Amino acid sequence: MELDFKEIATVGMVLFAVIDIVGTVPIVVDLRTKHGHIESEKASIVAGLIMIVFLFAGEEFLKLIGIDVNSFAVAGSFVLFFLALEMILGIRIYRDEEASSASIVPIAFPLIAGAGTMTTLLSLKAQYATENIVVAIILNIIVVYGVLKSSAKIEKMLGKNGLGVIRKTFGIVLLAIAVKLFAGNVKGLFM
Repeated sequence: MELDFKEIATVGMVLFAVIDIVGTVPIVVDLRTKHGHIESEKASIVAGLIMIVFLFAGEEFLKLIGIDVNSFAVAGSFVLFFLALEMILGIRIYRDEEASSASIVPIAFPLIAGAGTMTTLLSLKAQYATENIVVAIILNIIVVYGVLKSSAKIEKMLGKNGLGVIRKTFGIVLLAIAVKLFAGNVKGLFM
């Protein structure tokens, strides 16, 4: 096992952009208002477990239904592309579920470990070492926990404009990553 800090940083940034925990602060604040206390620890641990299990079992699941990793990575690049467009343009293409409870659903799943995150994990697995992805997941879950724990403070500190700027910035990063994922895996479809 060899950890590559450049890979961990890259994967960590991709996951941070896809999870978009800072961008979901208004949603978390709204859920806290509707449902009272949100269990940050529980939401973070469940989301981390979902991501790690999918990282290891997702590829086997794909084989079971007859899809190769390159095809999934290309499909994932499209999902990332549309998520990035949402973030940059402020439109809503994705995530249309309405919340009915708090900590596990919808915070752990689908806000943190949703379809975009799952697609991203398998797409990243096609390009990066698994141990580096696991470390990046753990680092992101620590950040997620911190943000969930202090979501009200973050919202007050950044304000709506600050949250918007962060969301758009990570949207552009995510768009570039989607293009790179597409370019890196599309050749594998024709071989």
